[in-house]
Amino acid sequence: MNIPDSILSPAERVELRLRKLFAESGYRRYRMARFEPYDFYSAHMGFLGGRILTFTDTDGRLMALKPDVTLSIIKNYRGGEEKVSYTEKVYRDIGSSGEFCEISEAGIERLGTVDAEAQREVLALAKASLELISPDHILDVAHIGYVAGLLKETKAKSAVKAELLKLVKTKNVGGVRSLGLDAGVSSVWESLAELYGPAESLSQSLADMSLNGEMSAAAAELAGVSAGANVDFSIIRDMNYYNGLVFKGYVPGASGAVVSGGRYDGLVKSLGGKGGAIGFAVYLDSINGEEA
Repeated sequence: MNIPDSILSPAERVELRLRKLFAESGYRRYRMARFEPYDFYSAHMGFLGGRILTFTDTDGRLMALKPDVTLSIIKNYRGGEEKVSYTEKVYRDIGSSGEFCEISEAGIERLGTVDAEAQREVLALAKASLELISPDHILDVAHIGYVAGLLKETKAKSAVKAELLKLVKTKNVGGVRSLGLDAGVSSVWESLAELYGPAESLSQSLADMSLNGEMSAAAAELAGVSAGANVDFSIIRDMNYYNGLVFKGYVPGASGAVVSGGRYDGLVKSLGGKGGAIGFAVYLDSINGEEA
């Protein structure tokens, strides 16, 4: 049955178009239960980045309203090549208010072999998803491996390294400089804090700044998969779970990113799986709909 666009909200129109896009790209639909045992989620609070809404069921078990879809997909992953999509509502606290919210998400996860082709496909779908929301959009990318390699060259205490990550996220070049690091290492951190622009024009700069093989490999991978995106290391994510490409997408009128994703092999490993994983979520509640 065809539903007229005129009776749908902007977010509902985008959701239907995303479902079609993902299905035509070979991603099968995934559905999950509304709640699961709390212990499953509590072990991965670093990945979730917020509190979990819980309740006690009739058997006395502590249960959680689902705060995330990716964790459930990885939990049920049995190996091999998998391409799944979803449209779900999740429940977690966001922002500084501390209030719990119901959040509508659509997204994809590609599991198994995460080579250059897989990363290009996922980034292309992220860009296509943004295009469905607004033709005026921005896709920013970074690489956790590049930062991991730079941390290995940084002779400083753990607290200083943690501060460096915060300073890069806030683009605070002066803060980096004030830490008094070795001049060569400091200059790279300072560059990362202010770096922004098309991946095609900055790939050589990242290669030239590399201080070891890990950084060189990350720069090469980023250059090979990020055509049409901008490099921005302020979007780096939790390095306990993310290990490669990370990205965020923005459209006019939204207060933050409407697309967020990356490669998270570490999460697969932490749940006992083998292989790689990369995906993204589209935050449907962030869509103001002027272009939808």
